[in-house]
Parts: sequence; structure tokens; C-alpha cells
Amino acid sequence: MEGWLSSTAGGQLRFETTHWSQVRAAAGQGEKIRDALEDLYHSYCYPVYSFIRRWGYNRQDAQDLTHDFFICLLEKDAFTRAAAGQGKFRTFLLRALEFFLQHADERARAQKRGGRATLVFLDGDAEEAYQLIDPGLTAEQIFDAQWATRLVESSLAQLRREMERAGKSELFDQLSGFLLAGEDSSYLEVAQRTGLTIAAVKAAIYRLRVRYRELLRNEVARTVASSADFEAEIRALQASLSGSQ
Repeated sequence: MEGWLSSTAGGQLRFETTHWSQVRAAAGQGEKIRDALEDLYHSYCYPVYSFIRRWGYNRQDAQDLTHDFFICLLEKDAFTRAAAGQGKFRTFLLRALEFFLQHADERARAQKRGGRATLVFLDGDAEEAYQLIDPGLTAEQIFDAQWATRLVESSLAQLRREMERAGKSELFDQLSGFLLAGEDSSYLEVAQRTGLTIAAVKAAIYRLRVRYRELLRNEVARTVASSADFEAEIRALQASLSGSQ
């Protein structure tokens, strides 16, 4: 992955629509800040849940605390207050989570959950994903690994939707394994299954990789507000993906 995700690879990066800009634009506008929060919740609930589990909480408590953490940020307007400093959203969220857990026992959690704000609870997939994590990783390493996994999954999901809209969902299924270097099939085998020439298979895989990398870069760019922070997050992403392989 060296080089191909940098800010100079694949065109100009744009930082107008980031997680920071989402919450900043929604500041003080009740329904908008809720929409922004729900988008962030879906992006980060797995990393947050896994971090809390590694801190020693059981499955049910970790689920409750994941929910409460995002609601707490909303109620205390932490997103919009922190947005002035911007920086790396992943780092902000991790530090906020550590502070939240350090003071979790001081809160009346029943009162917090009794408020008006609610979010959809995590499903069983969060626990299944946690059980697959290397037991030797620290809570912060787990958070970073889950963050990287969600970025990859989101990029792949976007790519699949694009291919489906183009009427190429079956081709995507045949070629997607080559994107993450986990494909056992040869170009010849894929050519035989799809009816394409080997040259056409190679060209299709190349185009798919280019678009996947572009989508992944865009996903990372959404979490920062500058090219310097982007490069730092790319290094963190590469380290997390390397460690999970």
C-alpha cells in the first residue's frame, strides 16, 4: 500500500465535507446535529464498542456504554466545541472515549438513558467482530484496527453499489477478492468464469483497484481537515491494516 494513498496520489484531495464540517454546520440546529451524530455513530460504533469491551466491560454493559457515549457527546455539545480545533477526528474521539470511561461510574446512567435522545443499538455483529480480534492487542490498538476495518468496508460497499448501478454486480463478485490481495483464483480462472479475455480481466481489476483506492482515500479525508493530518491518518491506516493481516 506504500504511496498509493498519499495526498499526492490520485488527484487533489478535498476537505470541505468531513466529519468535522458535518458537526460544525449542524451546531445549534437540533435535527441536523442528530443526523450528523447518527452518521458518526454508524461509522464509529464498532471501534468504540470494541475499545469498551477490551477495557473489561461485559457485552451488555459495553453496548449500553457505546450508546451512552455518543449521547453524552451530543448532550454536552462536545462535537461542536471540539470542532474549532479540528485535527484528526479519530484522535479526538479516542481521547473523549477514554475520558468518558474514566468517569463512567460517576454518572447516573439510568438518568442519561432516560432522556429524549436515543440511537439504534448495536446488533450481534459487533460482538462477533470483537471475538475475532487478537487478544494481545490493547484497547487503543483495537480501536485503530476497527477504525481501519470500517474504512475499508465502507469503501468496498460504495464500490459495490457503483458496480451494481452499472449492472456489473456479478463482475464485482468475481473480481473483488483481488482488491485486498486475498484472492486465490488466477486471471485465467476468472477469465473462464466470466467469459472475458485475460487482458480484459487484468484491465477490469486495474480499474477496480484505482476506484477502490480513490474511495478509501476519500473516506480517510472525511476524518481530517488538512493534508498533513491526512498523511498521518494514512500512516495509521497502513499500520493498522498491516497489523491485522
